[in-house]
Amino acid sequence: MIIYGKQVCLYALSQHESIVKTVYIAKKGILPQKLYDKYKSRIKFLEDRWAQSMAKGGNHQGVLLEIEEFVQSDLATMKQNRFVLVLDTLTDTGNIGAIVRTAYALGADGIIATGVKQLNFASMIRTSSGALLDMPFVVIPNILDVINELKQVNFKFYGASMDGSSIDACRFEGSRALVLGSEGEGISKRAKPKIDEMVSIEMQREFDSLNVSAAAAILIHRMRYEVK
Repeated sequence: MIIYGKQVCLYALSQHESIVKTVYIAKKGILPQKLYDKYKSRIKFLEDRWAQSMAKGGNHQGVLLEIEEFVQSDLATMKQNRFVLVLDTLTDTGNIGAIVRTAYALGADGIIATGVKQLNFASMIRTSSGALLDMPFVVIPNILDVINELKQVNFKFYGASMDGSSIDACRFEGSRALVLGSEGEGISKRAKPKIDEMVSIEMQREFDSLNVSAAAAILIHRMRYEVK
């Protein structure tokens, strides 16, 4: 798996040495001296045109890494958590990466992607600035399987919807899951009847809605606080 970009590569080099196979450098001085010395035996220099080819035209910023394939979590692990996100048919890796970054920073325990069979993990590692390397994440195509399994261990499901109750009026306790639907369709029809409560973000001005990653940040921040 190839990832590229200065920020995400420096994060991986600093925090995840065990998964780094090769460091490709196309710009002198891109690595701090300490990291350069640490990875010297794994560094390969290459011309910019080859770096561009490896990045498939993306902005590599002078450094690329070959790393081990991403290892997914599993549903059994998710069932042991207190607060997980369930992504319902989200496919845009930019949005998913932003959600992963926020979820990791704000304290969510894991993320389950449903309604898809596979995702581009290299892209998601990059767009999450490396947070995906530390966030339990698993793809399980059937959202009903996920809901049924988590409800068996007393998870309560909250769905993001413009028509839901204000998130500011809700109180949270116990294991809970936040379901985020796609920007175009929202939460799928098959999943809606299984949701315990729909929640929304109260707007101060008339506007259609927030980007799903922005909405996720607000909802995650609110839902991490439990009733005392």
